[in-house]
Amino acid sequence: MNIISVVGARPNFMKMAPINKAFQKYLVNNPSLSIEHKICHTGQHYDAKMSDVFFDDLELPRPNYYLGAGSGSHAVQTARIMIEFEKVLLSEKPGLILVYGDVNSTVACSLVASKMGIKIAHVESGLRSFDRTMPEEINRVLTDHLSDYLFVTEQSGIDNLNHEGISGDKIFFVGNTMIDSLVSYLPKAALSKVLDTFNIYNSRFILITLHRPSNVDDNDTVSQVIALLNQLAELRKIIFPVHPRTKLTIQRNNLELNPNLILTDPVGYIDFLALMKNAEVVITDSGGIQEETTFLNVPCITLRENTERPCTINIGTNYLVGRNLIDAKKTILKVLNGEIKNGKIPELWDGAAGDRIVNILVNKH
Repeated sequence: MNIISVVGARPNFMKMAPINKAFQKYLVNNPSLSIEHKICHTGQHYDAKMSDVFFDDLELPRPNYYLGAGSGSHAVQTARIMIEFEKVLLSEKPGLILVYGDVNSTVACSLVASKMGIKIAHVESGLRSFDRTMPEEINRVLTDHLSDYLFVTEQSGIDNLNHEGISGDKIFFVGNTMIDSLVSYLPKAALSKVLDTFNIYNSRFILITLHRPSNVDDNDTVSQVIALLNQLAELRKIIFPVHPRTKLTIQRNNLELNPNLILTDPVGYIDFLALMKNAEVVITDSGGIQEETTFLNVPCITLRENTERPCTINIGTNYLVGRNLIDAKKTILKVLNGEIKNGKIPELWDGAAGDRIVNILVNKH
């Protein structure tokens, strides 16, 4: 039986890598099983620095299929993926596809598979921001209601799926495969030279990553963010791996940067993990980074009005500060002054989620 994992953006790669490894390990221990796990990369992230380097860092095989979806509006990108993925399914006739997270590739390929009668497993099910202005929220809800196996990372996911009337027989609380990758590669990250590259030591630096349109597409908003970072750069060195879209906005507006505010191209997974582990605080609008910082016990300031990962606030080290930068600055300064909460690692974030998922799929499918 063929099983196809669909990935399209870099968070998908971290979530899929442990499952690929778990399949390989399972098949070594059970050689009589006729299962083949293949990878389809939709090309939603098409920049090598945003995509290919993650395959290398995570020791993933080259994808069996590359769809080359590229950029475009949500409708254009989703349509391209659906058209090309249908060809893959007609050729491979898999018994199951695995989709990850909440990107356009996830919902596009789920729609195609569902209409062709192919079973769907959704890794990272049940997360909800309850904000339908976020395209990711629409992707999450649709994918969950199309899926046959819903693999959940935290208790809120179970609660949300139950509330939406999804059968409990489909829901499996397995932990977090993104944390599997983090656990696996922490030793390698300890050998990274990225701290030397930026001349940063003793955790006296801030790491920032922003990519959501609400934070990086509007000229005035970007100007305000850079103004805040310039102020913080008077206190700490700041490392800012810049999304290509953000870089263009900064250049277009001729924004001046404090010398301590270091803009760099996107970095690979291992180097970013080393930066995140050693940072005094991380400022982000990413969902996955909220989880990773919670596991690493690093304070995280989230510049969003909501989060689909409430356990990172209730249990972990995440502060949801909204998009009011004055409020954000107050919280950041408190953290820099040592006023931080003691976080805990959520249940089943233990590095074994991939193994649990593969065992369920092999035994139930």
